Amino acid sequence: MSVEWVALPGVEPDHLGESPLWHPGEGVLYWVDIPGRRLHRFDPRDQGHRLWHFDAEPGCIVPCTDGTLLMPCRDGLWRFDPAKGRRDLVCPPPYDPAGERFNDGKADPQGRLWVGTIHDHKQPRAALYRWDGDAFERVVDGATTSNGIAWSPDGRTLYWSDTPRHEVFAFDVDAATGALDRRRSFARFEPRDPARPIEHYGGRPDGAAVDVEGAYWVAMFEGARILRLSPTGDVLCEIALPVRCPTMPCLGGPDLRTLYVTSARAHRPPQELSATPLAGCVLQFRVDVPGLPVNFMQG
Repeated sequence: MSVEWVALPGVEPDHLGESPLWHPGEGVLYWVDIPGRRLHRFDPRDQGHRLWHFDAEPGCIVPCTDGTLLMPCRDGLWRFDPAKGRRDLVCPPPYDPAGERFNDGKADPQGRLWVGTIHDHKQPRAALYRWDGDAFERVVDGATTSNGIAWSPDGRTLYWSDTPRHEVFAFDVDAATGALDRRRSFARFEPRDPARPIEHYGGRPDGAAVDVEGAYWVAMFEGARILRLSPTGDVLCEIALPVRCPTMPCLGGPDLRTLYVTSARAHRPPQELSATPLAGCVLQFRVDVPGLPVNFMQG
């Protein structure tokens, strides 16, 4: 499928844009630049753009019912108030921040936080955690880069990926307890053949979102494409992108039919960046099927 992508106007490219979040109450898009240690807020109505800078890398952002944002950062879980510009520590990290940090995370339909980590030295020591407001519980071990968190429309299936494994998994979820069961492979992709040019590589699964039909939209990092997968893992649609490294999609806008995609430019070769000047930008495109509304944490 060929589309015409447009970058958000007036916003400079990120090093590694991630965690796009459409906030329905504010009618704005939030996202983070992880190595840039900053949070963006963009209002499509007047193209207003705000930036906040932090001391540690934010992995993701999750909205709270009181207007604040939960921000899992390398140095712990923080609550940030955009109206006041204030950040307060909620909980220290459940890992050694010298070699690990928070990465992809979202709230589930019951208002629990699910957030994974990434290991700096690409060792399988990262994990997926669940936080119910008091403490972190380690629920999936042995990951290198925890990613791709999303839920089916009925909330009974959790999707999750370990990006370097080129695989997305599905779990049954107990809504009452958050317990996971019946881990299974949802989608698997071919690793890169180092003997072939990168243009022949389909990418590995990064961040994701689910629409009202239960389809799983996944950014294929280094694959220059977004895939829309059916609830059984079949490819329904492939959309080529003008960037090599998309990182995460988000379905937003007032009707939840604007597909926003963050991307990365950090550590990319100069010739690639010359050929893909939109690398690091947030791209947008209209789609036919709306997304699911974002889940909120209580606060």
